[in-house]
Amino acid sequence: QVQLLESGGGLVQAGGSLRLSCAASGRTFSSYNVGWFRQAPGKEREFVAVISRSGSVTYYADSVKGRFTISRDNAKDTVSLQMNSLKPDDTAVYYCAADRGGWGPSAKYDYWGQGTQVTVSS
Repeated sequence: QVQLLESGGGLVQAGGSLRLSCAASGRTFSSYNVGWFRQAPGKEREFVAVISRSGSVTYYADSVKGRFTISRDNAKDTVSLQMNSLKPDDTAVYYCAADRGGWGPSAKYDYWGQGTQVTVSS
C-alpha cells in the first residue's frame, strides 16, 4: 500500500510558475514509476508526465513538454513537478499516481493522491 499526498497548488498568473510535490508513505516508493495527471472541469483526466523508479527516464505530454519538469528524490519519497510558463489551459486539479510495473499514460496506476488545484489566471 502506498499513500500519496499532493501539495503546492494555488493561483498564479499566466506566465508564472508553480512547483507541485507528491509525498509518499507506505511501501518502498522507489519501486514505483510515478506519474502526474490533471483534470479540468468538464474534461477527462489527462496524462501530464511520468518518471521512472530511479528517476533516470521521464516522459511528457506534448502540451507540457519544455515547460514542465518532473523529478524525484527517493531518499525523501517525493516526486515534484516544476511548472513554468503556465497558461490558463493548465488550470486543473493535478494528481500524482504510482504504478509498480506500468509506464506512461496507459499504465494502470494502482495508487492515487487526492489532488491539488492549480488555477492560472489570464
